[in-house]
Amino acid sequence: MTYHIIGKLLQGRYKIIQNLGAGVFGQTYIAVDVDYPEHPKCVVKQIKVNSSESGYLEMLRLLFQTETQTLKLLGSHHQIPEFIACFEENERFYLVQEWIEGHALAAELPIDQQWGCLWSEREVVEFLIDVLGILEFVHSQGVIHCDIKPENLIRRNSDALRKLVLIDFGSIQSIDFGIGAELPIYRIPVTSLGYIPPEQFIGQTQPSSDIYALGMIAIQALTGLEPLQLKADPYTNEIVWRSENTPVNDYLAAVLSQMIRYDYQNRFQSAGEVLRVLKQITWEQPPEILEADDHFFIEAAVENDNPTSGKSSPLLTGMKVGLAANSLVMGFGVYSLINAAPAYSETETLSKATQEYQAGDLQEAIALVKSIPSHSNVYPEAQATIEEWQEQWQVAAQQYQIAQTAFHDSRWSDVLDAVAKIPNILYWQSKTDKLVQQAYVNIEAQTQDLLAKAYESADTKDFSTALQYLRQIPKESRAGALVQDKLAEYNRKRQIRAAYFLQKAYKQAFVGDFDQAVKFLRNIPNDTLVYAQAQVKLNEYTQKQRLLAGNQKVASAKIKNSFVSKKSATNIEYLQGVNYLQEVNIR
Repeated sequence: MTYHIIGKLLQGRYKIIQNLGAGVFGQTYIAVDVDYPEHPKCVVKQIKVNSSESGYLEMLRLLFQTETQTLKLLGSHHQIPEFIACFEENERFYLVQEWIEGHALAAELPIDQQWGCLWSEREVVEFLIDVLGILEFVHSQGVIHCDIKPENLIRRNSDALRKLVLIDFGSIQSIDFGIGAELPIYRIPVTSLGYIPPEQFIGQTQPSSDIYALGMIAIQALTGLEPLQLKADPYTNEIVWRSENTPVNDYLAAVLSQMIRYDYQNRFQSAGEVLRVLKQITWEQPPEILEADDHFFIEAAVENDNPTSGKSSPLLTGMKVGLAANSLVMGFGVYSLINAAPAYSETETLSKATQEYQAGDLQEAIALVKSIPSHSNVYPEAQATIEEWQEQWQVAAQQYQIAQTAFHDSRWSDVLDAVAKIPNILYWQSKTDKLVQQAYVNIEAQTQDLLAKAYESADTKDFSTALQYLRQIPKESRAGALVQDKLAEYNRKRQIRAAYFLQKAYKQAFVGDFDQAVKFLRNIPNDTLVYAQAQVKLNEYTQKQRLLAGNQKVASAKIKNSFVSKKSATNIEYLQGVNYLQEVNIR
């Protein structure tokens, strides 16, 4: 059942204070750790559970344990959030990680060639080297991040070197895991579109998939164009990103183009390989301060690779332009640090719209979102949010109506089922609070009544009826454990009683009392272990009962006929005597 988690205390330690967002596999929140006096913030991910079946929960539990071991290992890197804890509570799985104070890289990128400054080549190379160092470590642990994008790269406030931190390892996939399932585009977060390559659509994720995404971010920094604004060559499927308005060194352009090749086999195959190429760059130090861009050249360590010479670099001739495409699912959940980023009116507008939506004013929320200009970096997310809100609102209204109808019909379990399907909207959850509370009260009253009836039936050894009462008790009842125990107990006693009836039937048949034997057999329930055997004996004893009844009828007839014959003979003798006397008297 969906329940209010804001303000909840998990494990008696982590108090949820803010909702960060939802992914395909779960919800993400900010919490404070009350075990420490300063109450430090942390990130809590609640894993979505789609079924309460024991087999599904065991599978999810195993997967959860496996993934958390990986996250513990990854968290040892200083540019990856530290793993804090993982636990299971009320059949829900939670992951706790370090909270990174800072702003997302998205706040630093130029937008649509109009907002923000284009990055210099030096800034782009330094950015690539920084993140490639993280990816080299991640890939060395046998996993792929699968969702490299500006929102998942955080500039930590406390870092004097301004190093980036790679967050949200919810989509990680094992390099050796093999080919996964194909995933529909409608399940992909809007912010991931364009950064993740085409092979992830069919589950063929590679380490070079992360390299592709990183290359697309670098191209956005140089051009001011987001990936979905770039065009693809219709014949080669490669992204055409370099134009007359993109003054960039041929060598760096070739590196970026090879990072985003459409065919993953034609890209750099490892982060270390890209790092080695980029670290061959040496920056010129001109006597005057550079006004626009720094220039660089490649050291002579690579033979014939000096772009200033007349020879063509083998690196340049081997690289072509690549293609951007789209993505895989988010895993345990996406969280955005948009509120921690530098203040922009658009982000404030989206935040205000979210508050209105949660408070119950859908129309005002949509109006605020529509006011966000198309050049804003949050515009794609905002447009997707409108459609999502409308769909969720419709679902919430429908399920609320279903819950109300079920409540009036005293179908308490149906009330809870309907409420559980209502999306995480505070307005609708507050409307269902009283319904849920009363439904639980009525379920407990119903449970006590059914338990009393079951006990009464069991006292008279009518275990079949007792079991029927127990099975009517709603699964949401707090007496669930007791009910399960009694179900097992009464079922066991019913089996014993059925076997007892069968033995009594044998004994009665042995002494020829087939009437009593049949009565015992007919008391054996049809879902007991001896029922089939009892039916065989029932047929047998019924036939013997009929045969015995027939024999008794024949015997009775013979006795009656014998009596009638003797009586007739006596009458004849009497009549003959009367006649004789009459003759004597006449004479």
